[in-house]
Amino acid sequence: MNKVILIIDDDKVLRETLARGLRNVGFSVICADSAENGSDVLSRVRVDVIILDRMMTGQDGLSFLNNLRKSGDNTPVIMLTAMGGAENAIDGLSGGADDYMAKPFQFQELVLRIQNIVRKSAGAGNVRVLPAGLTIVKDEFFTDNGSCRLDLSGEEKKLLNALVSPVGNIVAASPMVAKRLRTKLNVVLSNVDIVTVRGRGYKIIDKNGE
Repeated sequence: MNKVILIIDDDKVLRETLARGLRNVGFSVICADSAENGSDVLSRVRVDVIILDRMMTGQDGLSFLNNLRKSGDNTPVIMLTAMGGAENAIDGLSGGADDYMAKPFQFQELVLRIQNIVRKSAGAGNVRVLPAGLTIVKDEFFTDNGSCRLDLSGEEKKLLNALVSPVGNIVAASPMVAKRLRTKLNVVLSNVDIVTVRGRGYKIIDKNGE
């Protein structure tokens, strides 16, 4: 599964050049031209790493980062900014950034830093692997690359959370709740199914991953 990178930068040329380069090395990339638009993306889509400019029109990157951390969002952030120097780096890192790079920068170094952050996050168990087409944002499940929220009851959401923590879990559940959840998933995701494990409960499978 490709890792999703969100670039938040108001410099259009840099943003598009960086996005093209990251896509060429295998990342999925979403772009936002302001902190406000970046917040909107994060309200709908789970991303793996944020590349964040510090000086932007509207809300600045450091304020955005402070608000992100206060909200409980621990998505790894690389602050990529023209504000170099030790003091600025300390401000960024103490404000919640996982890494800090000054412009101009070497593209390959940025790629290596992204890969390092992704590897650390996976090792710490912060990346939840979900069936293809399914994403989770703040305990809500979405399909269509995060654009469509699944309309689930509290019981259905609780069951789906258990089934994907991690995928392959066998979970005891009410047959009625499992049936309703299976029906809702089958409507929007042809590759996902919930199967019965006789005498034990249910598990979710990604048929494309078999």
